[in-house]
Amino acid sequence: MKWKTRLGAGVTALAAVLGVVSAPGGATATAAPATALAAPDISLANIKGHLNQLQTIANNNGGTRSARGGGYAASVSYVENLLKNAGYTTTRQTCTSCLGQSQNLIAEWPQGDASQVIMLGAHLDSVSAGPGINDNGSGSASILEVALTLARTNPAMAKRVRFGWWADEESGLVGSKYYVNNLPSSERTKIKTYLNFDMIGSKNWGYFVYDDVASVKAVFDEYFSSIGIQTEGDSEGDGRSDHASFKSAGIPVGGLATGAGDIKSSAQAQKWGGTAGSPFDNCYHRACDTTANIPDPPLEKNSDAIAYALWKLAVGTPQGNDFSVSLNPASGTVQPGQSLQVAVSTATTSGSAQSISLSASGLPAGATASFSPATVQSGGSSTLTISTSASTPTGTFPLTVTADGVNADHTAAFSLGVGSSSCAPVTNSTRLDIPDYPGAAVNSTANVAGCARNASGTTKVEVHITHTYRGDLVLDLVAPDGTAYRLKNSSSDSTPNLDTTYTVNASPEAANGAWKLQIKDVGPADTGYLSSWTLTV
Repeated sequence: MKWKTRLGAGVTALAAVLGVVSAPGGATATAAPATALAAPDISLANIKGHLNQLQTIANNNGGTRSARGGGYAASVSYVENLLKNAGYTTTRQTCTSCLGQSQNLIAEWPQGDASQVIMLGAHLDSVSAGPGINDNGSGSASILEVALTLARTNPAMAKRVRFGWWADEESGLVGSKYYVNNLPSSERTKIKTYLNFDMIGSKNWGYFVYDDVASVKAVFDEYFSSIGIQTEGDSEGDGRSDHASFKSAGIPVGGLATGAGDIKSSAQAQKWGGTAGSPFDNCYHRACDTTANIPDPPLEKNSDAIAYALWKLAVGTPQGNDFSVSLNPASGTVQPGQSLQVAVSTATTSGSAQSISLSASGLPAGATASFSPATVQSGGSSTLTISTSASTPTGTFPLTVTADGVNADHTAAFSLGVGSSSCAPVTNSTRLDIPDYPGAAVNSTANVAGCARNASGTTKVEVHITHTYRGDLVLDLVAPDGTAYRLKNSSSDSTPNLDTTYTVNASPEAANGAWKLQIKDVGPADTGYLSSWTLTV
């Protein structure tokens, strides 16, 4: 943890413990949540082995692992080699603003949803005055062993897990700031939570949980409650460790600490044991911050809490990969020898995208179906073209579009109408009242000659309009494909009363769907368009 003047003589409790039940004698007891069983026990012996290695590295480099010297570089190499051998994808990021241009180490477990990242971090450097085994070998070694345990157990992952060991925290969070500032915004948004661990093995320990985000704090509190330990919010570490770099970028943060230079109060000594009136770590930023400065209880409990939070936030049985398929429109009519097109849309509903092959069945004789493209990734779209021949029989045919995925299959229904050479027109009528003019109205009927094609081979749409309103009107008929046909323009046609049949021509594909009659009053009270008449072909 970077240096800062002591905040005061004691730390007060900042948050009530969630779900803790008082037992006789003042102890706390509660049943462990079922989810605690999902997380494995983290080996204390292995963590202490990592700390011994960091101590040896410091001993070989003038008693320090400061970012400015070889002790830090050797620490990075030690951690990286273990992670690579365990199957992690590792990256060294040179921090050009750090002392000695030291490097951040990033490790990612290559499973889980890469668009949802849970990140854990700890600074790996020490102050120049000592080896930094609590500050912050404790956090670094603990998340290292959690990472190795994740690789050994290899559970199903719902989210992607990334670990970071930061350079030059002791100069002012320099390494983590460099990492966050150089993340593209699209990558920042993928990090759903960052968890920080800085000094979790203090000799006169407390149990402090970052209280920046209540929902994240609740995950750690749930674990500590299950083992009968009360926690407090971490005020001493506010803004002083690497989580601040992520928090300033809008990323939710959480974490654990056992205290630094602040003084343990009597109430805290009664709650957790230890010595009231003494610092949580009297070797904070001193040469005596060695392996002899680390007691077992806080290191063991905090490392298990880290695993609990990681398993709860990122590990689990993800939903199977699945998708949906839909058609627009869901029905259409053609004449024998004509064709129509249908938009096919897919969406990933759970898990990851998958390849989908499209096909159609139920076609009448002489009809064919083609897709462009015939294979899509879920979330993509295609165009279905249904073509008929002169010999295709008339009638209504239920078609089935099948979307054959890697992990699932889905279907969508389409109703195909094949018309005859002559049939009765479709008729619809309605009355549209003109606002602001009592009694003024337009009556319209539509005859859609969708069955009898005219000489040009297009579909004839007839609209008959009568009205009693004497003001100026603009009349537009809008086809399903968005093409607007101007039936009457008041600027060029001042006929006060209409009793007229209008005919427009459209291709069969454009004619299918909902036609809209738009009427606009352009008189003194200009009421704008009325779009209250539709006819579905």
